[in-house]
Amino acid sequence: MNGGNGLEDYLSRYDAWLTSDYFDGATIEELKSIKDDKKEIEDRFYKDLEFGTGGMRGVIGAGTNRINKYTIRKATQGLANYINKQGKDAALKGVAIAYDSRRLSPELADESALVLNANGIKAYVFESLRPTPELSFALRELGCISGIVLTASHNPPEYNGYKVYWEDGAQITAPKDLEIINEVKNVTSFDKVKSMELQEAKDKALYVTIGKQIDDLYIEQLKKQIINHDVIKQEADNVRIVYTPLHGTGNIPVRRVLQEIGFKHVYVVPEQELPDSNFPTVSYPNPEDIKAYELAIELGKKEKANILLATDPDADRLGALVKDNNGEYTRLTGNMIGALLLDYILTQKIENGTLPPNGAVIETIVTTDMAKAIARYYGVTLVEVLTGFKYIGEKIKEFEESGSYTYLFGFEESYGYLIGTHSRDKDAVVSTMSVCELTAYYQSKGMTLKDALDALYEKYGYYLENQQSITLKGVEGVEKIGHILSTLRSDPPKQILGVPVIEMRDYLSGEVRNFVHNTTESTELPKSDVLYYHMEDGSWFCVRPSGTEPKIKFYFGVKGTSSDEVENKLEAFSTEVMNRVNTIIQ
Repeated sequence: MNGGNGLEDYLSRYDAWLTSDYFDGATIEELKSIKDDKKEIEDRFYKDLEFGTGGMRGVIGAGTNRINKYTIRKATQGLANYINKQGKDAALKGVAIAYDSRRLSPELADESALVLNANGIKAYVFESLRPTPELSFALRELGCISGIVLTASHNPPEYNGYKVYWEDGAQITAPKDLEIINEVKNVTSFDKVKSMELQEAKDKALYVTIGKQIDDLYIEQLKKQIINHDVIKQEADNVRIVYTPLHGTGNIPVRRVLQEIGFKHVYVVPEQELPDSNFPTVSYPNPEDIKAYELAIELGKKEKANILLATDPDADRLGALVKDNNGEYTRLTGNMIGALLLDYILTQKIENGTLPPNGAVIETIVTTDMAKAIARYYGVTLVEVLTGFKYIGEKIKEFEESGSYTYLFGFEESYGYLIGTHSRDKDAVVSTMSVCELTAYYQSKGMTLKDALDALYEKYGYYLENQQSITLKGVEGVEKIGHILSTLRSDPPKQILGVPVIEMRDYLSGEVRNFVHNTTESTELPKSDVLYYHMEDGSWFCVRPSGTEPKIKFYFGVKGTSSDEVENKLEAFSTEVMNRVNTIIQ
């Protein structure tokens, strides 16, 4: 049975699935139900669901362009082939597997394990759902060659996904990502996919269940990241916390770590406490979306909470709302949370004499420029990487192997932060703990986190960022996204709102073009289809296609001398850029 190469007629591929005895009855019935919907058949079969540089993500359903047990098995066969080519020791090290609360996640985790097992590779599978960062921790703790997480992060309920990690604990990076992608592409037929029965795999000690022991070790590592134990002890009875796991994996580990370090008033949103693949209380289980906090705000007002915290379904992203001086809850963006944590970590390390002389902070290219100002003030190195936390994980490994820098903190604008090196991916569990410590610290000074942020603006300047995206689905959407990028690349804007563009970074060509001095130099980063424009007044915008959704994303940042100035500036700046992009599409 052919898995498809993207060149066949989609109707032929549909018919091939429909008439094959390889697929189960439920799959066949689902495909029969769309027999009169050519558009739906096209979307499901016009290509194979792409295995990208971090794995796969897509809508759950039958078809080559969907997440289902067949496409997951096929991807895992490619990964197994790659692992076995690394030698016998690689297969013996095994693969750790975790999954979140999404539909089919436990089943797809087992499907992945059994394909690995049939290829002679041991699988360590968590007994129940766990946060993504714990998978990163577990695979290093167990000495595995690789790791898999079944998750679609904060996508809508109809999605699921498959993320691949390597033995350093980070998601796969170059050149391994492309090598694994090629192995997956080489599995052109489902006949090449091996699997075995669960009981047989257990009898042969190829399928191993893991759980509590890893949990305990993980939590102990998180508690080691506390910087100021005294301030927690002093303020533990005064800090009132509302937390929501948004029906995901964060509930048990977040509550456990907060209790063990001494916080006494933690209130969990009851309607969102338990795992639920339908995410019934939110349209979009994303801590970046203010609508996700409606129930948390209600509980926060009732319990007089200082801070409201939300983690996404796989607990690698953390969002926060804090009480302002009017008693209302105001949202902190990922950039704001990151800046607060960064300044706190550096301040505390200086105070207790633990700031290393070669300390370094890592952020992605679309993250706030405020981090640069904070790093300069404290005399630490700031390293920029491409969008994607795997590049931060890659740098941590590089620092440790070369001894060049000591990792202090890493973050990205999309609500991802990592304190410590126990994980090589963003970790919302440790971040929740640290934000609560941060809240206690400022409370001991009679300040809210809003007050603390205002103080940072006064010290470093006012920075504000936002992001917009355009969703363009299907074959036509792919073409339009390509057209936008090629137009902006070949004919870059000379000015926005009268402010000259002084530099364009093209991460695909690897070139930085300075329009003032008419010079070209290297970006010194891996190649990626990303464009970045830097303005004369310090503003910037960046364009990149999403790696997981049919979207093209636009990031904007401005700097000014007051809150009103940057808000007005950002609104005008982003509107002008998006107007130009819409003109390109039309």
